[in-house]
Amino acid sequence: MQPAVTILASKRNGTLYIGVTSNLVKRVWEHKNNIIADFTKRYNVHQLVWYEIHATMEAAIQREKQLKNWKRKWKLDLIEKVNPAWQDLYGQIV
Repeated sequence: MQPAVTILASKRNGTLYIGVTSNLVKRVWEHKNNIIADFTKRYNVHQLVWYEIHATMEAAIQREKQLKNWKRKWKLDLIEKVNPAWQDLYGQIV
């Protein structure tokens, strides 16, 4: 188990999805392949543009809640700080 918080995007400055998972690779793969019929499928949000690993699931959930309450600009700034080109980071985690 490796708790993580993720931000997925439809495109640069597009629709964002913030989530938490205990299995980063599996969860992103599920989103990319529309296995989960939810928001990411409906809005074509499949690019992993930011993620953060946590020591515990509790810490990851707390961070997810924090990010969901942020202003959109803060989220965009967070992404661009570590991923200015908005590359899909999925290839880095598999």
